[in-house]
Amino acid sequence: MASKDYYDILGVSRTASEGEIKKAYRALALKYHPDKNSGDAAAEERFKEAAEAYNVLRDPEKRQTYDTHGAEGLSGFGGPGGFQNVDDIFKMFGDIFGGGGGGSVFGDIFGGQSVRNRGENLRAHIEISFEEAAEGVHKTLSIRRASRCSRCSGRGGKDGSEPVSCDTCRGAGQVLQSQGFFSLRTACPTCRGDGVVISDPCPSCNGEGRVTGKEEVDVEIPAGIDDGTRLRVTGHGNDGVRGGPPGDIHIGIGLRPHQFFRRIDDDIICEIPISYSQAALGAQIEVPTLGGRAEVKIPAGTQSGEVLRLKGQGFPNVHRRNRGDELVRIQVDVPRKLGEEQEEILRRLAKIEEREVSSSRRSFLDRLKDYFG
Repeated sequence: MASKDYYDILGVSRTASEGEIKKAYRALALKYHPDKNSGDAAAEERFKEAAEAYNVLRDPEKRQTYDTHGAEGLSGFGGPGGFQNVDDIFKMFGDIFGGGGGGSVFGDIFGGQSVRNRGENLRAHIEISFEEAAEGVHKTLSIRRASRCSRCSGRGGKDGSEPVSCDTCRGAGQVLQSQGFFSLRTACPTCRGDGVVISDPCPSCNGEGRVTGKEEVDVEIPAGIDDGTRLRVTGHGNDGVRGGPPGDIHIGIGLRPHQFFRRIDDDIICEIPISYSQAALGAQIEVPTLGGRAEVKIPAGTQSGEVLRLKGQGFPNVHRRNRGDELVRIQVDVPRKLGEEQEEILRRLAKIEEREVSSSRRSFLDRLKDYFG
């Protein structure tokens, strides 16, 4: 799906608002709905493409990732969410056109209440080390989530009894309220929009069909992930009410500070102090890297603040195969206290520098004289 332009599919600009995207998707979904285009393969394909496009652009995180990295960048969300057939759309989103049956993420567009309610999304935070972010790591997350009640198998009724159709709304989940010249559909107050009621609730879950407890979820954190990135673990949020599809877990990733390194994009910066003599005469020094140690040659005459580059010693790019570099920033360390021999040597050097002024220094002094006249 990398070649598809989701904005073009919905017919909106790349700066379209959330409301404009909703409106465009609703129009396309109604136009290409299978019930209105029976046997039309092209219409079915457009119906699936529109659902996929809206599934990405309706979500601010997915949309930002798509805008930056394209469809390939959505791997951290479980992929762009393409649909192989129409049934997949209804299984994932439910009956979005208000006909009953199936949970709906898109109920806010079409106004229909669902019989099977999708589970809530959950949020979590995982903190990892600098090295774990560079190499990728497997983490086990302990989280409290609502899961299907084992006693009633998620049906909500005692001893496995089934829900019955709500008498108030006759299973529609909605009631029509008249206000003067206007009529307004609202969620049924008896069944709260479910369309069914539990006459004899399960004592374990009180008819909800799910119970809350602590569970462990495996999370694969990809190599190269950055601080503040959010991962989505699909289908591991709360289970839906009475058999509805589960929500997701949104996981924020935090990187612990490193004692030597700072990160800028895929590069890492390491500041290394060296002595005046090493800077002036050159030296071979050892520096830390993410993979261990490395020898670095300091050229004679190196100035404080100069940067030496170690190719391929930075972070891997989370979306591509290339790897960043390590930038070794040199800091000439000026000692605060000197021994007698050190002081004597530096005083002799100072006398030499006064007699033999370098061309660059002479140029500066000449310009200074001209400035002050």
